[in-house]
Amino acid sequence: MPATAPPPSRGWFAQLLLRLHFTAGLFVGPFVLVAALSGAVYAVAPTIEQGLYRHELTAPSTASALPLADQVAAAQRYVERHHPGDTVAEVRPAPSPGTTTRVMFTEEGLLDSQTRAVFVDPGDAAVRGDLPVYGTSGSLPFRTWISTVHRSLFLGDVGRLYSETAASWLGIVSLAGIGLWAFRLRRARRKRDLILPDNRATGYRRTFSWHAATGAGVLLGALFLSATGITWSHFAGDNVTALRSALSWQAPTVDTALDGSTAAASGGEHAGHHGGGSMTMGSAATTPEQFDQVLAVARDSGVHAAEVRIRPPASADTAWTVEEIKLSWPVAMNAVAVDPSTMTAVSEVTWADYPLMAKAAKLGINTHMGALFGLANQLVLLLAALGIAAMVVFGYVMWWQRRPAGARFGRAPAAGALARAPWWGTTAVVVVAVGLALLLPVVGVTLLGFLLVDALVTTFGRRTR
Repeated sequence: MPATAPPPSRGWFAQLLLRLHFTAGLFVGPFVLVAALSGAVYAVAPTIEQGLYRHELTAPSTASALPLADQVAAAQRYVERHHPGDTVAEVRPAPSPGTTTRVMFTEEGLLDSQTRAVFVDPGDAAVRGDLPVYGTSGSLPFRTWISTVHRSLFLGDVGRLYSETAASWLGIVSLAGIGLWAFRLRRARRKRDLILPDNRATGYRRTFSWHAATGAGVLLGALFLSATGITWSHFAGDNVTALRSALSWQAPTVDTALDGSTAAASGGEHAGHHGGGSMTMGSAATTPEQFDQVLAVARDSGVHAAEVRIRPPASADTAWTVEEIKLSWPVAMNAVAVDPSTMTAVSEVTWADYPLMAKAAKLGINTHMGALFGLANQLVLLLAALGIAAMVVFGYVMWWQRRPAGARFGRAPAAGALARAPWWGTTAVVVVAVGLALLLPVVGVTLLGFLLVDALVTTFGRRTR
């Protein structure tokens, strides 16, 4: 005769958290470990790149900067010799003395959002080399490689499921862990052992003290990295984007559309005014001098940061854009669209125009990338990532240390927490799981699977007794 279900117990929630924390950590641990270690390297990659690519990034000339027209023309001549067929996509003037200007070209065979940057000394227009660069952050090859490992393991959309699993479950495992930590802290006689590692203990208890103390120390960092990392994920990232759009939390952009008369004028009035004629940039013919002219208009219209990018129009009926791309604090995100036929600003966006949540998202992403507070930001991320990696290792060591005599692996915590839960507890857990399945599909579906397996194991175990 099957055993009847036990009455509800006040300990069911702690038991559920323990089993969830263990099971998720066991199976998601490798994903989190890879993401943490690659993230640790990515955190300090900007500093590493300054040394790896010092030749391309530094400008030895001490002369005053030449007009952008001369720098763009020099880059164009270089590309015609070494990478024929490339098209100018944007220009990033040297942000400070001793640094190079980046003239960036589209090129067949590069990654999405990747361009080839030609590095030009602004003092004498000497080309210092060329490298593929990625995204608004201007990641050079080393950081791009680490970023791809961190984001997708070079497996494309399939690989992005790995990062989504790691980012999503990192938050769930962290919350379950801090819940268990709070339960234990309330009951512990020596509360210090849950806050600081106990090196006097041995074996499992010593490892547990390091696991608990490290977890408490990196909790906020883990939750932050989980929340911001989800924005790059596949399914959850799309849901977050849709939610931000529905709530008008998206970052504003300048309007680059020009009316018919303006478009017609910009198509021919300035063509061929630079010595050897026009140059192909974007999808419209324009001239190198326009980079200087457009930048001057933008400077008069509120674009003051040294870090800017100037983008030629994609077609004859669209405007140029000049955007501030200063990712460090205080950020600078002003942008201006410039009509090339009249050299006037036709659309402007300032940081003040960003909705509060758009500002929060931008600052969060910049912090996740180690850009907002420079080297200090990178070092904090490095410590957080190494702490998360250590947590995974401690977890596996604890599992091994608790194995029965003669066994190779440890035991899992007991199943059956939901069977002991009151009806409202079971209902709340299922509602949360379904809600997560809608917003964070990878977490929600796997969490529902965990709950189903847990229920089946409990039921099967009763019937076999």
